[in-house]
Amino acid sequence: MRDASDGDPRATRAVYPGTFDPVTPGHLDIADRARRLFEHLTVLVAVNDDKQPTRPDTARANAVRTALPPTWTNVTVAAWTGLTADYCHHDRSTVIIRGIRNSTDALYEYQLAAMNETLGITTLLIPASPDLATMSSTAMRSLHP
Repeated sequence: MRDASDGDPRATRAVYPGTFDPVTPGHLDIADRARRLFEHLTVLVAVNDDKQPTRPDTARANAVRTALPPTWTNVTVAAWTGLTADYCHHDRSTVIIRGIRNSTDALYEYQLAAMNETLGITTLLIPASPDLATMSSTAMRSLHP
């Protein structure tokens, strides 16, 4: 992603939102791949009214922070209640990162991407690594209650 204001191809800030309940190897893989594309990546622990997380957003944000390798110096974690696009404007981020595991995810994320585009934020969909595509937070919670 290129910021037209200067010549650095990584001069864009991106946000990777999710409930991260819990954070999975798939989440970390998407974050790792995204952090290499952007100057800065914020992993945004979001409150989603459609989901009932097992822990408060602050606990989930701390779990994400703990899971991030210390060498990922261009990655920060924040918690946010509200539209991700509003956070992006607040944070001066121009791109939302979303991981997709299958065609169902792709259709859902495409619809969100279209809405976010009308709010001035581009969405980059990153396919899950094949060995992680079947993993979800829901499955992780059922294995480790």
